[in-house]
Amino acid sequence: MQRFLPYIILAALGTSNAPARQLTIIEDFEGYHTDSLPHLWKMPDKNSKIMRPLPPNHAKPNDFVNVTMGENGKILRAYTQGESVQIALPQGDGLDWDLDLYPRLRWRWRAEQLPDGGRETSRKLNDTGAAMYVAFACGDWLRRPCTIKYTYSSTLPKNAQTRYGKLFVLVVSSALDEEEDWIHVERNVRHDYEMFFGEQPKGDPIYIMIWNDSDNTDSEADVYFDDIVAITEE
Repeated sequence: MQRFLPYIILAALGTSNAPARQLTIIEDFEGYHTDSLPHLWKMPDKNSKIMRPLPPNHAKPNDFVNVTMGENGKILRAYTQGESVQIALPQGDGLDWDLDLYPRLRWRWRAEQLPDGGRETSRKLNDTGAAMYVAFACGDWLRRPCTIKYTYSSTLPKNAQTRYGKLFVLVVSSALDEEEDWIHVERNVRHDYEMFFGEQPKGDPIYIMIWNDSDNTDSEADVYFDDIVAITEE
């Protein structure tokens, strides 16, 4: 599987004299077999705070991730029914993201179903059908990372924010906008980190994580992810 191939894109589509930006592919899911696990990703172990390989029996009827074929290539499906599922791509083990060169992160996602009543600002209803985590080491004595969680919210508007310890949540897509197709998201992660933590990150991201959960609302979430890339500044 070839990864981190350099490309050139236009900062403004359709403008021939726009300044060019360079990007590197973090994940496009094209290197996996259809109907398989994305084997380069890992399973976070909350108890030991390590990443484990995805086991062959990782997929269960009520929660799974699966590489499937979309209209224009392979995509990742993440599904939960009253459960949660998450997979991570760790630094140096699939992820090689130089934040100084590529401070922006872009991806696309599409929601077939979001958790009914999920609300990131409520601990009792804190379900997110689609989320992208970016985590950094921050010297915490409990080894907790400083993390930004970008979410596709069932009930909150875009730009809504909340905090859980060293985890900051930012809504970047919302069901209130009645989007039914693929949504492209692009964020300057360095700027977002400074906005939330009040300082520049002390290194590159230690992992990114794809998340889907519907356990608090005991409902259903069915979402798709694709084309995760890091991009130079505009």
